[in-house]
Amino acid sequence: MKTCIVTSDFFVPGETFINRHIEHIFGGDTCVLTGRFNGTDPLGKPLFVRRAPLSPADRLRAPFAMGWNAAVEGTGRLPFGDNRRRLADWLRAEKVEVILAEFGTQALVVARLATELNLPVFTYFRGTDASFALRSRQIVRAYKRMMPRLDGVFSVSRFLLDNLARHGVTHPNAHVVPSGVDIRRFTPGEKRPGSFLAVGRMVEKKAPEVTLRAFAKAAQGREAHLTFIGDGPLLDPCKALAAELGIAAQVTFTGALPHDAVREHLATTETFLQHSVTAANGNTEGLPTAIQEALACGCITLSTWHAGIPEAVEDGVNGLLVPEWDEAGFAARIAQLLDMSDRSAMTRAARDTAVAKFDNAVLLEKVETVIRDRLATRARA
Repeated sequence: MKTCIVTSDFFVPGETFINRHIEHIFGGDTCVLTGRFNGTDPLGKPLFVRRAPLSPADRLRAPFAMGWNAAVEGTGRLPFGDNRRRLADWLRAEKVEVILAEFGTQALVVARLATELNLPVFTYFRGTDASFALRSRQIVRAYKRMMPRLDGVFSVSRFLLDNLARHGVTHPNAHVVPSGVDIRRFTPGEKRPGSFLAVGRMVEKKAPEVTLRAFAKAAQGREAHLTFIGDGPLLDPCKALAAELGIAAQVTFTGALPHDAVREHLATTETFLQHSVTAANGNTEGLPTAIQEALACGCITLSTWHAGIPEAVEDGVNGLLVPEWDEAGFAARIAQLLDMSDRSAMTRAARDTAVAKFDNAVLLEKVETVIRDRLATRARA
């Protein structure tokens, strides 16, 4: 079934969940509609860049068209004029049968055109689009206007669907389908005693400073080492903080690493740390892929009661949870793990959770089934 995957940027190596859809959904019979293209296309799919330079006529139309779309549809990014005609022609030429917009904000861009072309359209909510974005009344209004145009909605966590519902944004064909992980590639290896790992952008909602200070309180002077993988605005401040706390020798900052390198670190790490919090602007996680990958690698996960994380981490079974910003509690839990003589039961439970709930092959099949069922219903109507 020819599927058009809609995304804001292509190709982004860290967006494994989107790239997996592009490469594998319905046997990989896909094309890509993207806002921006960085020039790298390892997947070799037909590509339409909607933010390509405008024609002279569209440059003249832009102020009116974008202003009208923003006022009526809630976003000024809808295609218009010559660009809209080119996109419609491209969708027809590619013989697209269904559209899957990655992130609700991307669905806003294509839902109206898809409806006019009688193309089924689905969207996938993943985090920011169902948390920070809802701070905007305009976006909430736009989502409400969009929902009747959609054939279905996916979300990586129940938390995000509930968050949308609190703002009056619902859909009768909504499904929780986590991003998932390749459990055949992400597997436990020989664990290094006292090893801790944090993976992700060094940004506010990951609270790396809290993780660092808590680790310093619990692990300083003990046989323990923390590795941070990721780049971002808080990387340099955290390096300075590690030195200030006197634990520079116990902490390694790798910066961003390729996905295979992250997998190798996870395989040999005992404990995965992610102190996720709600950012000041309301931005939250959905259900972090890094946590699903950590569980698959048998890492005991220490995290927070935040967003969809409790849907993956069961406190005291496959990991431990503390409230957001509870630095003292996070430190106590790190110490608890260091003092634990036998961590094997939690390690096994972590792997078992990933196998039972986050096998991406099973989850991809679930997405395909939902889409097929809806298209069969449309055909009978």
